[in-house]
Amino acid sequence: MGREIYFGKEHDLVRKSIREFVKKELTPNIDEWEENEEFPKELYQKVGGLGFLGTCYPKEYGGTPGDIFLKIVVLEELMRSTSGGLVAGLGSLDIAIPPIIKNGTHEQKERFVRPVIAGEKIAALGITEPGGGSDVANIKTIAKRDGDYYIVNGSKTFITSGVRADQLTCAVRTGGDGAHGISFLVIESDTQGYSTSKKLKKTGWWPSDTAEIFFDDCKVPVGNLIGKENHGFYYIMDNFQNERLQVSVMANMTALIALEQAMKYAKERKAFGKPLAGFQVTRHKIVDMATLVEVSREFTYRVAAKINAGENQVKEISMAKNFACSVSDKVTYDAVQIFGGYGYMRESIVERLYRDNRILSIGGGTTEIMKEIISKLMM
Repeated sequence: MGREIYFGKEHDLVRKSIREFVKKELTPNIDEWEENEEFPKELYQKVGGLGFLGTCYPKEYGGTPGDIFLKIVVLEELMRSTSGGLVAGLGSLDIAIPPIIKNGTHEQKERFVRPVIAGEKIAALGITEPGGGSDVANIKTIAKRDGDYYIVNGSKTFITSGVRADQLTCAVRTGGDGAHGISFLVIESDTQGYSTSKKLKKTGWWPSDTAEIFFDDCKVPVGNLIGKENHGFYYIMDNFQNERLQVSVMANMTALIALEQAMKYAKERKAFGKPLAGFQVTRHKIVDMATLVEVSREFTYRVAAKINAGENQVKEISMAKNFACSVSDKVTYDAVQIFGGYGYMRESIVERLYRDNRILSIGGGTTEIMKEIISKLMM
């Protein structure tokens, strides 16, 4: 048995549809979007209109219901664009709206979910702050209750889609110190006192806009509180599991595409009178790369299947993320090595993959934080 134990006919049809869209709409433009460090805002509506943004979200809010592997299919095929930045930008809703869907009211879902799924609005998640990234329990952004409003002061940084976002699912401190004083507010970008930096310059993920966001006495309606006050930390932890699965899939696809590019190049490129693939050292390097990719993908799928079945996989998804990112580190490095000087040129896909890969072991919780989570659950 192969991957048919995870993917059925419905998945295959969706995969075919997205692959054709990527080939027709994304691949011809991706180099331009990379160099411009931006993709057209209209692309959200186009992708939303096709139903891709709403994958696995409730039909009553414009979504396309499905299992976890339907979301994996969409993510894998969008990664075929060869741009992790594009995928991260289009996919910022997938870390921004799940807390609203799981914990919000019907009215909140109508306001903050439906237009995002349709591609009419852009949603971002605001957790990381200038003084701390993975230390979520130490959030400093303050939201002080004042009648029917919260007055928000503070800032966020490294926010994907931060410049263009219409709304921010934002972690704020509504109570005392530590994890038990955190809440989630949806803060709309047209709120007085809300401002953003210019796009931050990054090593990779160029087409996705990343920004700092500042709150200066922002008046946010109490009706924008998601779930219960001071329960935000638990919502964040729950949301992280979904994000870590997505990062695992992105890392696996980054490695897979790098492997495919290396194999193709090794057959075409000649050195000392024969193709690179004619040298045992190259063939064995590719075998090692392929083995790592195969093992990592299978492990990620297996963990996803257990999550889909309702099993607690906090430890396992943390392992899957760390392993997938380490595999992608190794495989993208070796792919560039096989390409030699051409692998260091922007004209080669492996150069982009190598750059884009570096953020994966940081985003969604660093490798070191993953190890802490794993160790606590093991011991």
